[in-house]
Amino acid sequence: MSKSPGHREHPEHRVRERLLSNAVRVAVNGDVIAESTDVVKVEEDGNPPRYYFPREDVRMERLEPSTTTTECPFKGQAHYFDVSSNGRRLKDAVWTYEEPYDEHADLKDRVAFWDDKLPEIEISPRL
Repeated sequence: MSKSPGHREHPEHRVRERLLSNAVRVAVNGDVIAESTDVVKVEEDGNPPRYYFPREDVRMERLEPSTTTTECPFKGQAHYFDVSSNGRRLKDAVWTYEEPYDEHADLKDRVAFWDDKLPEIEISPRL
């Protein structure tokens, strides 16, 4: 891991992480894919809140690695997964930071879901 170039170049940009103490669940088309009491809520300037679940609390057998990657200057390189549920496949619906920058090391081994872009994905409760 290394220091985030985004935080060095844009120190005013905020990416706040908070460990939630209550249970949070992800359902895709009504099918529970993740449920945990160990969720990191990320609030980043200009983005909706994101919820990062530990892999051990995600039905990883329902996720298939995608070839898609993106680069976040604050968190690192994101790797994506497709999710399958009730006969439907949602392309690049889940992502992870395999080697996040030092400032966001708590996101390692966690996955997040595109709940704001894909109406099939519901995260509850939203805190």
